[in-house]
Amino acid sequence: MNAIEMIKERRSVRKFKNEKVDRATMKEIIDISRWAPSWANYQVARYTLVDDAAVMQKLANDGVKGFVYNMSTLKNAKGVLVLSFVKGKSGKLDLEKEEYATSKANVWEVFDAGIACQTFCLAAHAKGVGTCIFGVIDDDSISEIVNLPEDETVAALIVYGYEEGEHVKPTSRKDVGEIMRFVDA
Repeated sequence: MNAIEMIKERRSVRKFKNEKVDRATMKEIIDISRWAPSWANYQVARYTLVDDAAVMQKLANDGVKGFVYNMSTLKNAKGVLVLSFVKGKSGKLDLEKEEYATSKANVWEVFDAGIACQTFCLAAHAKGVGTCIFGVIDDDSISEIVNLPEDETVAALIVYGYEEGEHVKPTSRKDVGEIMRFVDA
């Protein structure tokens, strides 16, 4: 599968087969994901994988702010990635100084995490593993449940597993003319 096909075919998967993705496959996916670009190549993304049913149940109960849709998807998944990032690096040219090189300041950390998130989802898709990124999450609760180091913060929860049923077809997209512009002198 080429990159263009992957981008066009990858969809959020919320229904999974009753089959765990083996840890060797997940290690391959993370090995690919680590190539995601980052500010000054600081590589701030961290990947905490959970495939233990009891921990996943705790994440469902305490980590998604009671959002029923995420709770049921998480309970159905066979694994979840806690994507986190090391704080205080992205956006800086000199780690010894407190100043940021961009007006985005430490918000750039989220940009780097987003690149890592999409790279993970595409790598998983290439390996036949479906994913769904959760936005409604409780960062502090998740950090505590998976015991993240203090210098990291949660960027996203990404459930994963082998898709059940037929692959979801792409939804319509806005015409390129609606979302693109050129600037002329």
